Amino acid sequence: MSGLTDKLSLQDRAFHLLKTMIDDGRLAPGEKLLEAHVSKAFGISRSPARHALRRLCEQKLIQAGQGRGYTVAGHADAPRAAQHATLATIKIPPVARWESMYDQLEQAICTSALFSAVRIIEDRVATHFNVSRTVVREVLARMHSVGLVNKDALGRWIAAQVTPEKTHHLYEIRWLLEPQALLQAAPRVTESILRQARETVVQSLDGFPREGFDTDVVENDLHVRLLSFCPNVEILQVLARTRILFVPTRYLFDPVLHIPLSLIEDALKEHLHIYDLLLRRQTPAAAEALRTHLQRADDRWLRRFNSAEHLTNGAIPPYLMPL
Repeated sequence: MSGLTDKLSLQDRAFHLLKTMIDDGRLAPGEKLLEAHVSKAFGISRSPARHALRRLCEQKLIQAGQGRGYTVAGHADAPRAAQHATLATIKIPPVARWESMYDQLEQAICTSALFSAVRIIEDRVATHFNVSRTVVREVLARMHSVGLVNKDALGRWIAAQVTPEKTHHLYEIRWLLEPQALLQAAPRVTESILRQARETVVQSLDGFPREGFDTDVVENDLHVRLLSFCPNVEILQVLARTRILFVPTRYLFDPVLHIPLSLIEDALKEHLHIYDLLLRRQTPAAAEALRTHLQRADDRWLRRFNSAEHLTNGAIPPYLMPL
């Protein structure tokens, strides 16, 4: 790939490839598409595959199937209807360097911040990941936007220690404001969006925990995407400060950041219950279920601190300095 395509994200490139296959008839009406098949054929994780399929669905090029996955829209010929689509193996090039380093830096900061505040030393980050300081600043700016890092009075990047009190206060903000945001957002959310989000949870629960499981999509669907329909932007701006709570759930198998997988499965089932209530237009009940979900999530976060008490922080990367 070259030109504009090089600048597109993995999910954008997967979307355009699938759209081209539909447009030129390589993917016929009625054929089934599963995110696992897209992931394997394109050599990408399930998260960008899922995003690509969702965009195709939003553009009505595919539609959510009765069971798992999607079917290509249009009048289906009997021989090809309900068959799994045959996807050519087209490996999509890997993501940009800054994207691949983001997760590693984020994980290191989150792990260390459970033990103490840390300073992030820009030039050492650049050396460690073999990138320019401009790239490092871009990554740190993105982390700053979700509250993971801040600058001190001297302009140095600092990650404050994450304490039980701090996470409880952030969750308190969420369980006070998210249900109200959902009440205001629900009338503006289409049934199609709800069904897509519900299908993502169903697929995540299927064989949980499976390879490539990505909590980002599930968390974003309910707590960001749906709530973005809330017309009260002041509520949404306050909630944006709590996004740091999403980070550790990306690292289910980290020895410090993990919590028992059974608790993650419980959280997914709570998401499913909220969607079912919304689809039945029982919005007040869904808002109350969301409040309960967040209060339970506060307890799940506390498990991380309980686990960390019995551990010692391992070798700290050279670009982090405990404070």
